[in-house]
Amino acid sequence: MTQPKPVYLIAPTTAGRKLAQALQALLPEAMLWKRPLGELESAWREAGQLVFVLAVGAVVRLIAPLLADKRTDPGVVVIDEAGRFAVSVSAGHIGGADALAERIAALLSATAVLTGAGGRHGLPPVDLLGKAYGWQAGEASDWNRVAALVAAGEPVQVVQECGLDLWRAALPESHPFVDTAAAAGRLWISHRLPTAGTLPTVCWHPRVIWLGVGCERGIAADFLEQSIRQALAGAGLAFEAVAGIASLDIKADEAGLLAVAERHGWPVRFFDAATLARCPVPNPSQAVADCVGTPSVAEAAALLAGEALQLAAPKRVFKAAGAGACTVAAAVAIQEFNPAPGRLLLIGSGPGALDQITPAARAALGAAQVVIGYQLYIDLIRPLLAPTQIVETSPITQEVARAERAIALARRGLAVAVISSGDAGIYGMAGLVFERLARGGWNGQAPAVDVLPGITALQAAAARVGAPLMHDFCAISLSDLLTPWQTICTRLEAAARADFVVALYNPRSASRTQQIAQAREILLAHRDPATPVALVRCAYRPDEQVSLHTLADLPLESVDMLTTVLIGNRATFRRGDRLITPRGYPHP
Repeated sequence: MTQPKPVYLIAPTTAGRKLAQALQALLPEAMLWKRPLGELESAWREAGQLVFVLAVGAVVRLIAPLLADKRTDPGVVVIDEAGRFAVSVSAGHIGGADALAERIAALLSATAVLTGAGGRHGLPPVDLLGKAYGWQAGEASDWNRVAALVAAGEPVQVVQECGLDLWRAALPESHPFVDTAAAAGRLWISHRLPTAGTLPTVCWHPRVIWLGVGCERGIAADFLEQSIRQALAGAGLAFEAVAGIASLDIKADEAGLLAVAERHGWPVRFFDAATLARCPVPNPSQAVADCVGTPSVAEAAALLAGEALQLAAPKRVFKAAGAGACTVAAAVAIQEFNPAPGRLLLIGSGPGALDQITPAARAALGAAQVVIGYQLYIDLIRPLLAPTQIVETSPITQEVARAERAIALARRGLAVAVISSGDAGIYGMAGLVFERLARGGWNGQAPAVDVLPGITALQAAAARVGAPLMHDFCAISLSDLLTPWQTICTRLEAAARADFVVALYNPRSASRTQQIAQAREILLAHRDPATPVALVRCAYRPDEQVSLHTLADLPLESVDMLTTVLIGNRATFRRGDRLITPRGYPHP
């Protein structure tokens, strides 16, 4: 697989270099360009994107002689030295400058400046629409005309016959995409070649076609590819929609077949004769069965590889003197193949304020194509989301469904962020996602999983009231929805006896009003009634509430699900509006 090109950070001034170094720590793919500006042409050839910390005018003059074609030029982003703006200057769509400017803006708490029409209106650029899903762009596409129609708000007909339709979920309420033929242009998303018409058309081909191939030993690679192209074209199928190639296992070392697959990045699947023989096909051959032990190679291999019920193209035989002979068939899979590895980003968004989200979590959020979470948590981070990111929300009781949805999308090659408040691994979604992966036979590698830690509620609450967690402490959730109440009581008893500082999560809800009272009684059996207690509700959010009490006078009715309760140990004391738990240092 081709390695992605680097992002070069170019900062010729002292102030600019400081900002570039800080940004490098947040962008894993970024590298500082340390050579003179006179050698910028080398950076232009090598990089996928260039990020300048410089004035826009200076950058325009520097890159003007290098600009050639938006399809091949690197994306160019300019940041001012104060880090207030990230401006997409060139190759915004295909070069990725728009997306990179939005990522950088989120990381630096800056403003992204996008001047393209699609960026202004939150519309997906038609020339990038299928890239995230591994779709292939069709050759006979009028990208400029259809992009101009979208930018102008003219109706563009959508014909989608296969592939994920997630892209529609990110469309703004007012968009030009329609399902009717009364339109000025056409967006064709199919495994088939576009039908004839007068509308300017752009084509995206989801990779759903699995080829079945049988061939003579020593088949020439170029002849095999030519035969594949002819077979597909004859059936009205797009070569760009090919997902992979399949054959009989004795062809696992067939050089020509392997060369064609490698040339196009196609996965190859091989089946033994017995497996192929069990697959019903429309055109079995006794001669083939007598030769290799199965009445069908091409048709059966295509159906099995694509997990399809019928063929899109029955077998065709091709022969050429000196090149060999081959048989080609094609089947259409229900689910498209995406060569991207897929990734789950389990993000802890902290207590709620945007400035409390870690830089690493911000970077991961910016890299996600899909963002999944509970509605409240998504609302808190919405200013960090790009208009073209797909956002899926669900109620608070749908955690398992969220985990399964995220895993399913990651398995289809997407980068999926799963949002938890606080820390994803502390009463968050991380554990559940790993559980569901394990139950599904996850091998620990695909999809890849990154856990991005966040400031959890007990940390945020403690910071708001001083230093109550300076000695041993524990966190206990009072919610008995997933844990039996008797188990929770046993843990409370143990924590009280051991003199832990205790942080109570999920202390009281509309239907669970007695648990907090029982928890207090358990703690009072082992602690002084004057033990300091802090109630912190919505820490670092606009509606934050903080109050200090004693264990005896704890106002239970003011506690709810958004409250974190911190209960001191025997040594915890109060000074003013602060709680302090001594660590045990000697004081002269």
